[in-house]
Amino acid sequence: MELNIDRLTKQYKNKIAVDRVSLQLHEGVYGLLGANGAGKTTLMRMLCGILKPTGGTVTLDGMDVSTEEYRALLGYLPQDFGYYPDFTGMDFLLYLAALKGLPKPQAKRRAQELLQLVSLENQAKHKIKTYSGGMKQRLGIAQALLNRPKLLILDEPTAGLDPKERVRFRNLIADLGKESIVLLSTHIVSDIEHIADTVVMMKDGQVIYNGAWDDSHGDLEEFYLREFDEEGLE
Repeated sequence: MELNIDRLTKQYKNKIAVDRVSLQLHEGVYGLLGANGAGKTTLMRMLCGILKPTGGTVTLDGMDVSTEEYRALLGYLPQDFGYYPDFTGMDFLLYLAALKGLPKPQAKRRAQELLQLVSLENQAKHKIKTYSGGMKQRLGIAQALLNRPKLLILDEPTAGLDPKERVRFRNLIADLGKESIVLLSTHIVSDIEHIADTVVMMKDGQVIYNGAWDDSHGDLEEFYLREFDEEGLE
C-alpha cells in the first residue's frame, strides 16, 4: 500500500494551517510530532476526507480520498471522538459496524474480538456513560479497527491510558504496522520512540523532518523539547 500526499495545503483566510506537504507512506508506523498549532490535526483530518484541502491531492494506491473505496480502507480515532452515552460498548461497536457496511454476524464476531483486544469484554454490556476516560479511549481504539483498516490514523490515542495500558497499546500498534499504514500523532515522545519506524515532525504547517530516528541524531525527546518548547507543546 502507498499513501501519496502531494503538495497538500489548507488555508483559512490569512492563515496557512498546512503548507504544501508532500509525503509517501507505506506499511509501517509513522509518528507525527509538532507543537500546538503545527498543523498535525488539520493534516490528519484531510487524510480522512473530513476537511477539503485548499490544494494538493491525497491518494491511497491511486484511490482518491473522496471515494468510498478509500474510506473502506480507513480507520480513524480523532482526539475527541463522539459516542452515545446510553449505548453499551457492544451496541456502539455494532452501530458503527453497520455504518461501515459489515454484515451482522461478522460485525458481532469482530466487535467481540475487539472488546477482548482492548480489555473491555467484561464491560461490553455496560453503558458508555459509566466508562472511565481510559475505557472510552480504548473503545475509541476498538471502533477505529472495526473494518481491519489498511490506513489507520490516530490522534492522541494514548490520552487517558495508564502506563500499563499504554504499553499494551504500543505493542498492538507495532503489530498493526506490519500490514497497515499507521499514522500516530501524540505529545508523548516515548510512545513514538518505542514503536515508530519513521518520525515526521511538523512546524508552522510544514514538514521539517521525515525519516528514521536513531542514536546518531541524539535524544528525540531532547530535540523535540528544544525545537518546540517556545511554541507550547500539546
